[in-house]
Parts: sequence; structure tokens; C-alpha cells
Amino acid sequence: MAVGIAGVFFGLLVGWIIGSQHGGGGAPPAPAAPSTSGSSAAGPQPQTPQPLDESRAAAMKSEAERNPNDAVVRVQLGNMYFDAERLQDAAEWYQAALKINPKDVSASTDLGIVYYYMNQPDRALAQFDRSLAVDPRHAKTLLNQGIVRAFGKQDLNGASASWEKVLQVAPESEEARAARQALDGVRAAHKNVGAGSGTGR
Repeated sequence: MAVGIAGVFFGLLVGWIIGSQHGGGGAPPAPAAPSTSGSSAAGPQPQTPQPLDESRAAAMKSEAERNPNDAVVRVQLGNMYFDAERLQDAAEWYQAALKINPKDVSASTDLGIVYYYMNQPDRALAQFDRSLAVDPRHAKTLLNQGIVRAFGKQDLNGASASWEKVLQVAPESEEARAARQALDGVRAAHKNVGAGSGTGR
């Protein structure tokens, strides 16, 4: 069912699926392609990954080894590997960061995004739940939760509920603008989705 909404606003949402990456430093990475194409759900479109700076990665790994309690360098490594579409490596570094700082909502959500791109939507949603247990009002997590519900699980009602929550917690944010467009697109294609609820305008 989610395939019917893909053409309307998928390009917008695919930029937001990685919206919590890099915490404000630099441009967000290009979306990674799913590892398989057999699903009926629309998935992220393949794009050219950013080449990995092997020397910088090696230096950061050495720093991580010297500082076993440094979560920040591990998140940075996760970001680098995500940019390069080395998803398993990215997941391992985010997991390592979260062992040190389990309350890092952005790293937790980044890990959930990696799971989604690894075609593990259930695992992604479970990770988003962990993020929201720390911060129930984290708009980027809620937005990405809606995207995974829509495109990973074909659950448009669940996706709409997530996007409605974005409008409630951060009505003037960029995430809210994306959520509002997503809701409008879903409802234009599927009149019965989220019937009776507003879009926060």
C-alpha cells in the first residue's frame, strides 16, 4: 500500500530519514540503498556513497582505542561509515557509543536509521522506541519512526500517528514541515488514513 504514496513526496522524506545524522555538523549523508529489493514497499533510492577517508578513519579508531570511554569519537566513526554506506560498520560504532552513553538520543536514532537501511524495519522501530523512552518529544526520531512505519511496514495509520506527534511537540520545526507534507501526501492518496485528525495548521 505504501507504494502508492511514494511518488508524491518520497524525495522529501528520504532526506529526512537521515535527519538526525551529524548533529548539526555539515550536510547530511546521501541515503543508502536497501540491501535487497524484493519488498513491495518503496525504499530509499540508491545514490553514490561518499568515499571513506581511510586514513582519517584509522586515526579515529586509534583515538577510540586510547579513550575507551569516549562516545563522541565512536559516533563520529558511525557517521563516517554511514556516509560511505558501510552500514554494518556504522551500526557497530553507534552500538559502541551507546554502550558508553545509552541516553544519546541522536546516536540511538542514527542506529535505528542504519537498521532500516539494512532492511530491518522492526529492529529500527525498536531502536526508535529506545530513543523515545529517553526523550518522548524528540521530533527527528518521531519523523523517522513515521517514515519507517510507512515505507518499511506499510503502516500508514501508524506513520500518520508519528507525524501527528511531530506537529504536537515541535509545530514550528523543519521536522514539522516535513511531517505536514507527509500527512498531506498520505491523505491525498489514501482518504481513509488518519481520517478526522488535523495536520496542525
